[in-house]
Amino acid sequence: MLPDPRHPAVQGHLAGLLPQFDANAFDDRTVFITGGTGFFGYWLLSLFDLLAQRGIDVRVNALSRAPTRFAARAPYLASRPWLTWVRGDIRNFHDDAPADFILHAATDTHADAHRNPLAIMDEILLGTRHTLSHAKAAGAARMLLVSSGAIYGPQPADVTHLREDATFACDTCHPASAYGEAKRAAEQWSLQFGRLHGIAIPVARCFAFVGAGLPLDGHFAIGNFIGDALAGRPIQVGGDGTPMRSYLYGADLAIWLLQLLAHGEHGRAYNVGADEAIAIGALAETVRSVLASPQTVRIARQGADNTLRNRYVPSIERARHELGLDVWTPLPEAIRLTAEALTA
Repeated sequence: MLPDPRHPAVQGHLAGLLPQFDANAFDDRTVFITGGTGFFGYWLLSLFDLLAQRGIDVRVNALSRAPTRFAARAPYLASRPWLTWVRGDIRNFHDDAPADFILHAATDTHADAHRNPLAIMDEILLGTRHTLSHAKAAGAARMLLVSSGAIYGPQPADVTHLREDATFACDTCHPASAYGEAKRAAEQWSLQFGRLHGIAIPVARCFAFVGAGLPLDGHFAIGNFIGDALAGRPIQVGGDGTPMRSYLYGADLAIWLLQLLAHGEHGRAYNVGADEAIAIGALAETVRSVLASPQTVRIARQGADNTLRNRYVPSIERARHELGLDVWTPLPEAIRLTAEALTA
């Protein structure tokens, strides 16, 4: 079960962030969302639910292959009067309803999905193409393409923060580049489609996040660490603890995405994430400290860990200066709020 969005760690925190974005842009508007049942979807629907409670007349049509499965996990969200489910696959769904805005966030980021690179590319490329066609047919004026920091490829050791104008890219001949290359192509496809059909399509290049809805037993280090601490297990660090990451809380993320949808510039990419880097080993210690876990942190390997991507940290100056976005929830607070929502 996902936490009830009315929990203080979810909507209570979101309420404090409402002054940070233009909620009125969604009044008397219909938003079509793909990817509405994952981590991003949970936080976006929680924010839309809060807006509806505050008198914003927003209507959301959410695409899902299995809406009943989401309803079982989040019954308090699945039956809201402002929410309509559209059953279908991202590559070939059908929906006749008009929409003012499209938020395209559908991509399977679970580790199992990445074991089939062709399927990931098929979902991203054909899914984006079909969603763009739907945006045109629905009469949408704006669409947000949710992309990924993976498009930059491995972050050079001498670059502390990745900027949107960086010329780094994935190795097109490396098998591990399927996800990043497909996202890169989806960005260009959206740019050209928007120019041709008069649809404003900004791009959200997303990095790493924390909050309710994040798997505690997957390939997300921070989720695994929180899961270990809550279960009273030693906090396990799979590598040597030296890779650098940064984490944005789910409430901040939801505000960022809607502000980008409403006001981002067409064909312009905005990094979405936090810019304060932390080593994975230090992250495990931070989780242990914040959650007062008596368990120890166990690092699997000592010495340099020669992984493909040992740093993954964005610059967010563009989003700060152009859209007034920021990291409003410090990492220790984000960890605490995540645990509180999960243990309610």
